[in-house]
Amino acid sequence: MKMTQWLKPGIKVKRWILFGIMGILLIVFGIIEFLNKMYYNVYYITFFIFLIVCGIFTLYISINQGMKSVIALINQGYLKLSFDSKKLGNLIYEKRLLVKGPKIVVIGGGTGLSTMLRGLKYYTSNITAIVTVGDDGGGSGALREDLGILPPGDIRNCILALADTEPLMEDLLQYRFLEGRLKGQSFGNLFLAAMDGISDNFEDAIQKMSSVLAVTGKVLPVTLDDMILKAKLENGTVVEGESNIPREALKQNSKIDRIFIEPENAKALREAVQSIKEADAIILGPGSLYTSIMPNLLVKDISNAIKKTKALKIYVCNIMTQPGETDEFSVSDHIKAVHKHVGEGMVNYTVVNNGEITDELIGKYKLKTSHIVSCDDEELKNMNINVVKGDFIKVRKGLIRHDAEKLSSILIETIMDKQLFYDRKKILEYFYLSERLKENRRERS
Repeated sequence: MKMTQWLKPGIKVKRWILFGIMGILLIVFGIIEFLNKMYYNVYYITFFIFLIVCGIFTLYISINQGMKSVIALINQGYLKLSFDSKKLGNLIYEKRLLVKGPKIVVIGGGTGLSTMLRGLKYYTSNITAIVTVGDDGGGSGALREDLGILPPGDIRNCILALADTEPLMEDLLQYRFLEGRLKGQSFGNLFLAAMDGISDNFEDAIQKMSSVLAVTGKVLPVTLDDMILKAKLENGTVVEGESNIPREALKQNSKIDRIFIEPENAKALREAVQSIKEADAIILGPGSLYTSIMPNLLVKDISNAIKKTKALKIYVCNIMTQPGETDEFSVSDHIKAVHKHVGEGMVNYTVVNNGEITDELIGKYKLKTSHIVSCDDEELKNMNINVVKGDFIKVRKGLIRHDAEKLSSILIETIMDKQLFYDRKKILEYFYLSERLKENRRERS
């Protein structure tokens, strides 16, 4: 930026420079007069001490607000600030900046959560994934029944999403047997089950597997208790089992009224609660509202910790409604369901897709009674929920999914602007994330 451009109105820097000069003058004048007239009466001394204090306070305000204005100019591209690419590459490689990245806790389960994690690890290594253990279907359900372990499926997906492994190793761990008694079972599930056999508990097994696969961040089960998910439908029927709930809701043509867990007082992992307390941001979802996100929040220690934290609380809304769970739901309906089960104070921002979907895809989803989740802005405003919109659609094999890079970029931008921007201790992280976002945009364009 040229010197003449600093004189333009609206830059919001000149005012703080002048304010700072005024503060310095007050301090200098106060000190000189104090020294010259320190032998006068107490009223003189008190007045000039007051001038010095006012000057210090004025200087502090000008520096603080001036830095914010400069940071805003850099972020908007008016000021050019860049790291040397080689040095930046070395820093990233050594994980010195990633380790200092924002502390983010993600809560949920299913493929949506693991997809988002793949994008977030590009910006920070301070990620904690708190994962549901209510799954009772597929290979996870079989291992849960046969071996008495907690379901490993969602946890395996999150570990692989955050792992620094060769593609071959990931393919191996995601491989499902096609024949025999192991048909349909994932090798990664068996690996985690075997690790559980040589560990003190399931949490220890996850940590060992994470260590073997060089995981960025932490993956934690929400509880070590044998948690069972149940739902009461609007017709009064009680359904047991995560995999049965949406199926029975569709079969009986009755929506979910309430969902609950047994044991009711399941104990959360202490490390999970501590991560929430220390977080800069809490992200709920994306994923199935009632069977992936809600089971974690029904663990009382988790929901209580989220309500008390000063972290940014973000709900990532699904792009499409889910048959048997969120039929005809709008964005506000998702958040109202959370409030109904665990009370308010769980969400202050929601990330909503506004990208376009082809009529052909919409038609295919309608055949499955699935529709685009509508964003009712006025209702969300009445609920004091801030809305962040963006295009993060990715079509894969004819299915609408979240684009990991686009979604993570939107989340990081929100965390930067609404949380890190106001924390002077995290200016370096703010600059680093700005560079990473710009680099990511260049790679996508």
